[in-house]
Amino acid sequence: MRVLFFGTYDVRAHPRVGVLATGLARHGLDVRQLNAPLGIGTAGRVAVLRQPWRLPGFALTLLSRWASLAWRARRLRGASAPDVVVVGYLGHFDVLLARRLFPRSRIVLDHLIGASDTALDRGESGGVKQRLLRSLDAAALSAADVVVVDTEEHLGTLPPEHRRRGVVVAVGAPDAWFAQSAAANTASGVEDPLRVVFFGLFTPLQGAPVVGQALALLAGEPVEATLYGTGQELEAARAAAGGSASVTWQDWAAPEDLPRLVAAADVCLGIFGTGPKALRVVPNKVFQGAAAGCAVVSSDTDPQRRMLGDAALLVPPGNAEALADALRALAGDRMLLREKRAAARELAERAFRPERVVLPLVAVLTTGAGAGGLEGSAS
Repeated sequence: MRVLFFGTYDVRAHPRVGVLATGLARHGLDVRQLNAPLGIGTAGRVAVLRQPWRLPGFALTLLSRWASLAWRARRLRGASAPDVVVVGYLGHFDVLLARRLFPRSRIVLDHLIGASDTALDRGESGGVKQRLLRSLDAAALSAADVVVVDTEEHLGTLPPEHRRRGVVVAVGAPDAWFAQSAAANTASGVEDPLRVVFFGLFTPLQGAPVVGQALALLAGEPVEATLYGTGQELEAARAAAGGSASVTWQDWAAPEDLPRLVAAADVCLGIFGTGPKALRVVPNKVFQGAAAGCAVVSSDTDPQRRMLGDAALLVPPGNAEALADALRALAGDRMLLREKRAAARELAERAFRPERVVLPLVAVLTTGAGAGGLEGSAS
């Protein structure tokens, strides 16, 4: 089976598409890529919504990438056409082009986030904008034969006519994160501070101010935290932390450096937001931190509890006191810390590698199994 990964995705910024491609290749599918990175991530797209004068520039950039993709796609027509075209993350526009260029191929859309849903999470709730974004989501879903989502909860948000074509594929972690686990095997000593890491775009979904509040509660205790990234709630998180000397703030690290930096910590923090989107996702950092051998602390939501079970410490969303208590427990009980690190790593090896998370998609593509409700990656 010939599988083409197609679109303007950026594997360095959004490793999800790389996990899918690697996983499918390991199951014997002939995987190739036709990619022209747009260079505009989620934050840039939201900025276009907030500042409409950016729209012409965005459109010109998109059209130039599409022209490149269309030109290179000429050699993939007729007998050379792929059997399956997978449109990578943030492919709401790209899937429309894929349908046009490959009318006889099976089109798979990695619908990890909805345009409307993401805009709401970033504070863009205007009626006109939301109607336009819902129309974009509907057009993208209609153009796909298979819709890939990350959790059962996300699947449940799709309109019924699209839900039956949905398949649940957990986010997983790239190989680079597993490669760092050897370094992560050296935990801090009993007399050393607990090393905690958080990384992200500081969106409401991530609940970074909750992390800041928890760290303020731990001031003077043997806990040191490093927070990587920038975003809309960075200043709120800084204010919540109260200038604690045990907290280090760093701009976003290079993607190739991040696995090593996270693996050097004892604990990797997940998300702690309380919005609807935060309650139905399992974030990248949970899979990646577990693969790197860190203990994982995240919010106690249905999808995270189902995915992580006892391999992580889960606290109520938005509860800074509970988060502080969880970190305090790990700092004071290094046997518990070792147990949670080992449990997270074992779960990652069993369920989060690319070849494991893609099993539901492989079943749909190779056997014609029904899509929808297949969350086999954690089994």
